[in-house]
Amino acid sequence: QVQLVESGGRLVQAGGSLRLSCAASGRTFRNYVMGNYAMGWFRQAPGKEREFVAAISWSGGSTYYADSVKGRFTISRDNAKNTVYLQMNSLKPEDTAVYYCAAALGIGVPSDTYEYDYWGQGTQVTVSS
Repeated sequence: QVQLVESGGRLVQAGGSLRLSCAASGRTFRNYVMGNYAMGWFRQAPGKEREFVAAISWSGGSTYYADSVKGRFTISRDNAKNTVYLQMNSLKPEDTAVYYCAAALGIGVPSDTYEYDYWGQGTQVTVSS
């Protein structure tokens, strides 16, 4: 079992930046809680389906982004700290959503919700115009 807790969401003006964090706890693998998991960020705006934002492989060697955030957002991870990050720059009002961290057992950079095994509770990001 892996528990995920997101933090860092808040109200920010358009054009601003935020860094979200996701702390993992629970069963370890390769001496790290996240050692065997690809990690992803998703978001869900009111009235919309949850959508993929970014993913990173367990080693950090591969990343994948939704077209809507490519060039503005950066996903990274620190396995020693059991934490994954989402640096968000040049924020737009359409980035407003609840952002969720998720863990997927195995290799690659999955982008579908059904590929993920564990989810956090989410953190609210609101971008004002």
